[in-house]
Amino acid sequence: MNAETNPTPLAAPVAQQDRIIIIDSLRGIALLGILMMNIPYFGLPEPAFDNLTLNNELGTLNQKVWYFINFFLEGSQRAIFSMLFGAGIILFVTRLEKRVQGLMPAEYFIRRQLWLLFFGLVNAFVLLWPGDILFQYAICGIIVFVFRRTPVKGLLIAAGICLLLMTVRENRDLYKQKGVIAKGEAIAKLDTTKTKLTDVQKEDLGAMTGMKERSDTAGLRKEMRKNLRQLTGTYAETYNNLSNASTNAEFYYTYYGLWDVLLFMFIGMAFFKNGVLTGNASVKVYWALFIIGLGGGLLISYLRLQPLFQYKFNFFEMTKHKAFDFYEISRTLRSLGIFGLIMLLYKSGLFKWLFALMRPVGQMAFTNYLMQSFMCSLFFLGIGFGMMGKLQRYEIYYVVAVVWVIEIIWSHIWLHFFRFGPLEWCWRSLTYWKRQPLKK
Repeated sequence: MNAETNPTPLAAPVAQQDRIIIIDSLRGIALLGILMMNIPYFGLPEPAFDNLTLNNELGTLNQKVWYFINFFLEGSQRAIFSMLFGAGIILFVTRLEKRVQGLMPAEYFIRRQLWLLFFGLVNAFVLLWPGDILFQYAICGIIVFVFRRTPVKGLLIAAGICLLLMTVRENRDLYKQKGVIAKGEAIAKLDTTKTKLTDVQKEDLGAMTGMKERSDTAGLRKEMRKNLRQLTGTYAETYNNLSNASTNAEFYYTYYGLWDVLLFMFIGMAFFKNGVLTGNASVKVYWALFIIGLGGGLLISYLRLQPLFQYKFNFFEMTKHKAFDFYEISRTLRSLGIFGLIMLLYKSGLFKWLFALMRPVGQMAFTNYLMQSFMCSLFFLGIGFGMMGKLQRYEIYYVVAVVWVIEIIWSHIWLHFFRFGPLEWCWRSLTYWKRQPLKK
């Protein structure tokens, strides 16, 4: 890469004075919020991070913490982050199209997305975070690029279609599993002394039995202890466990969660075009998002979480008795409600300090996102301090607070001297294939 010699290049990253402050602040809030949802997956071994029976957490403070996160926040910060990514695509491309002719804006954009995909793989297979989202953003960003000129109404229709398809997908999987249980239980009632089971019937019975065994608490505790031993053991054991998990997560979620990611990118693009994302809409719009979103979302959250306690986190029994999966609907409504609340705080003018505090964190969101993976892996895994499983659920949120403080302080200090975060600078230099100026 050659040093930048032209002081006003045709293709270059956005100048500081052209940045949209509220988008940087929102990105910072969402980034720090994401860690609240991710931290159980760093600090607790699978499957204990989402099953309160394995460490006897029911009826304790740990249950209250888990319930607050899953009832109110779960999935919302990632949704807002996805919305901002969708808006960022329009910003990136339209600014280039004003300065560069022909196919070059598209080429820069594709190059940008491919490098993002690379960094997602680094996050998953080097920093060993199976919950990486950059890989999916890279792929889905290329898809929504085609829709960048679509009017607001069309983008919202596209988001509605994605919500419908994701809900159908969830419930298709639910009823597929219910079918496995129904077939298996029907075969189990047969008198095998009088009726010889066919090979197909044996397979159906085995599928149901396997599902039941995988929901058994004793078996899950055994799996939990095995995962804990591996993740706090040698590098080879840790890498084998988490690289396999990353392989499943990266490629399975890209297939399974495609509509989920696209849904919020489309909303973000629409909200950017009509000014909702940048704070230019009427206060009534944000009140409507807040009241309707949180009102409906929290009601559905309550209905969605009750079976977990009713059947004591037994996946087999929940699947057998649950009639409908509400997750994506609940998440969408809650995310819009929380976004509305944040924007009401912004519009009030009383929380300028909060948005000023969050702006550098959001401006360095790429660096800070990967730093979260690095710091948490170092603290919890055996290749670092090996603290996984040694803290109770409520205690791992102390780690969240420490990471927040570190990222807020270092973001402010770094951007006092430099134009971009270190990884933002690297990403931009690779995108434009020119070394960008870093120091202010």
